[in-house]
Amino acid sequence: MTQDPQARHEVPDVFTPAKLGPVTLRNRTIKAATYEGMSHKSLVTDRLIDFHVQHAAGGVGMTTVAYCAVAPEGRTDRHQILWRPEALPGLRKLTGAVHAEGAAISAQIGHAGPVGNPKANGAPALSPSRHFHKTTLSFTKVATRDDLARIVKNHGDAATMAAEAGFDAVEVHLGHNYLASSFLSPKLNHRDDEYGGSLENRARLALEMVREVRRAVGDRIAIIAKLNMDDGYPGGFWLDEAIVVAQWLEQSEAVDALEMTAGSSLLNPMYLFKGDAPLHEFAGVMPEPLKTGIKLIGSRFLHSYPYRDGYLLEDAKQIRSHVKLPMILLGGITDRQIMDTAMAEGFEFVALGRALLREPDLINRMQADARTRSLCNHNNKCMTKIYGGTRCVLVPQPGARPPAQPPSADATQVVEAAERLEARA
Repeated sequence: MTQDPQARHEVPDVFTPAKLGPVTLRNRTIKAATYEGMSHKSLVTDRLIDFHVQHAAGGVGMTTVAYCAVAPEGRTDRHQILWRPEALPGLRKLTGAVHAEGAAISAQIGHAGPVGNPKANGAPALSPSRHFHKTTLSFTKVATRDDLARIVKNHGDAATMAAEAGFDAVEVHLGHNYLASSFLSPKLNHRDDEYGGSLENRARLALEMVREVRRAVGDRIAIIAKLNMDDGYPGGFWLDEAIVVAQWLEQSEAVDALEMTAGSSLLNPMYLFKGDAPLHEFAGVMPEPLKTGIKLIGSRFLHSYPYRDGYLLEDAKQIRSHVKLPMILLGGITDRQIMDTAMAEGFEFVALGRALLREPDLINRMQADARTRSLCNHNNKCMTKIYGGTRCVLVPQPGARPPAQPPSADATQVVEAAERLEARA
């Protein structure tokens, strides 16, 4: 679960095989978790399978299915994949199809917590402390100890089902102010019990989750933890605490790799991405009165941030210097140069999102020609296409199916649109 620090002095080729826990990937590239919007009634569809097969055929070492909820109230969308026995046949078909292309496949598992959609789920969103969600115009429910014990067990059950369905890895979602991340945030967590106050207490839930996952699956599949480095707002979880939590995750021996991320789907959605905030396009897919509201005040909620290649690298390097666990660099991975930089800085893997939405065969073409660079221009308009299936708007989609149903008037769609596409590149 840890590696010899001397091994990091040898810079690997990103296109050579690598071990991730018990799994050997054909290369060191990973399709990042980007919410596909292609499941239906919380089950796998042929469209979802085709989506991941396309990326597997395009050359990645592993593709990631996002986002698979461990409990009904932990979904951000009512059609989101939910871990339960009825989902297993479709998930087995999905993993088999990806394996047939020579790639591994990971399932991102987690509980959305305060980012959950109470209207769609028919249950209040859970959070560490009472929080008024401005886009759903509702209060969250404070998670009880019984709630937390159930959700921790749900993570183990989900990981067990993932192994049974043929997944090679699970990615435990500890970021973006989903449930575990909201407990880590001093701004959102005001509890005075063993889950609040000190960093040790605020990190308790995240550590319980990964330990339960390890207990459930042992070494049958790889376990990745996706952890925030910066929530993107004053008073939130930040890098100094992230370093300590990363060390605790390593000491737990429950994690095979770390993937560092940033941002809050609850309070600052665009901090997840960098690049343009497509306000006009968001307004275009919303019903009134949300359409007018986004045009008038959307810029207060959906901020634009300058984009640069490898935009999470500098912060992630600080985590890298404090842990020996294998690490996955996320954020602005667009060409061979930034991949080689990541390898030279001690990262074992790189994860691509938007770049692969633009060009699913990008990895194959990079292997054929090292000068190849992603055509993604980071306009983030792909975020507004999730209602009919996540895709790059610059790529024509002849015969694409329309959304199964028109967008509802639930204002939480603004947050969902930012969260569902967790891409970085």
